Amino acid sequence: MATIRRLRGRWQAQVRRKGLAPRAKSFDAKSDAERWARNLEADIDRCGNLPDTRLAERMTVRELLARYLMEITPTKRSASTETYRVKALMKRDIAHRTLAMLSSADIASYRDERLKVVSTSSVIRELNTIAHAVDVARKEWGVHMVQNPVRMIRRPAPPRGRDRRLNGDEEQLLLAAADAGRSPYMRPLIILAIETAMRQGEMLSLTWNDVDLDRRIAHLDMTKNGESRDVPLSSRALDALGVLKQQQIDERVVPSTKSGVQQAWGHLRTRAKLTDLHFHDLRHEAVSRLLERGLNVIETATISGHKELRMLQRYSHLRAEDLVAKLA
Repeated sequence: MATIRRLRGRWQAQVRRKGLAPRAKSFDAKSDAERWARNLEADIDRCGNLPDTRLAERMTVRELLARYLMEITPTKRSASTETYRVKALMKRDIAHRTLAMLSSADIASYRDERLKVVSTSSVIRELNTIAHAVDVARKEWGVHMVQNPVRMIRRPAPPRGRDRRLNGDEEQLLLAAADAGRSPYMRPLIILAIETAMRQGEMLSLTWNDVDLDRRIAHLDMTKNGESRDVPLSSRALDALGVLKQQQIDERVVPSTKSGVQQAWGHLRTRAKLTDLHFHDLRHEAVSRLLERGLNVIETATISGHKELRMLQRYSHLRAEDLVAKLA
């Protein structure tokens, strides 16, 4: 049984077990001392020995994230975006907590406060990053924690996937707005997105060495899911590539940057009066059209690069009127 006592203005918890060296720690709050003692006794009962909690007691969440940023983040394909996220997390109030004192209640409070100012998707990504950092610390860095508190809380429900499709003459409006703009790449880029279901980043990463016009194949060496894939090219996609070939200035198929495309897209959709349309919606449109053409889910996933068919379901927003003929 642990001993909790008042000592020099603080609360000291002491745990003694036969055959093990006693452990003691002082806290400002009695409840913290009691919780530390309960967790330590539970560890002894489970493991049969006294775990070394000193590293968890010294390391703050900020120090954990700093090491994670240095050792783990650079190994990820999403390193640039995760770097931004981790650096922001290191400035939050929760970053001052030591790992030994970090509780599921702390994480839940953090979740609720963040939901007031950012989207559900952002909160989920932040929680996933903290959870992974704690997992790495427990499994690889010798940081003893009874459990990962981030895994113990209820996650926010993920947002419903967008189901925006191009309606009526919206595709023509987009292309006309592209023709009226200053960027010569936007019209063929829009057509490629609709015809191939490639992501914007995948199209921007293409070089002419990746494109075989004779075989009508575009090879993506590295994609979002970490695998390469070959994308078949329709006649309309080949025509768009032909336009880009005439404008070739270097080895890139689309000699532009992500920020350049984003800026051009913003102006373009304003001219087209389609301000609610995201560039990624063109991928939704492309996948839906592939399914409407009669390709099955496996064939469509092969083109789009979806590893999990349940994820493909988010994009396959088929028009009911287009399915009537099949039912009749």
